[in-house]
Amino acid sequence: MMPQNELRLLPWSGPDGKPCYLSTDDSGGYMARLADNIEAVQLGMATQLLEQVSAVVGDQDARPEDLRRMLAELTGALRDVLRVANSRSSRLS
Repeated sequence: MMPQNELRLLPWSGPDGKPCYLSTDDSGGYMARLADNIEAVQLGMATQLLEQVSAVVGDQDARPEDLRRMLAELTGALRDVLRVANSRSSRLS
């Protein structure tokens, strides 16, 4: 097994909310490709959510429950994007 600093942080958490890691030198393996695809989906969803939030925030008639829902969705998207950023930054070296 590789040392902790060489493990890839995966874009999902375990059932208990703890981070999941991939230990492999094969960046083209099935799990690495799956993680790459999920990261791309997460980043794409965050981009779409940002556009939706901009529309709701600019709407003077937006209801408080709409704003709360958007904040909850933004929180999840930000968590995903930060996990992707952390994973990618650790693999740059």
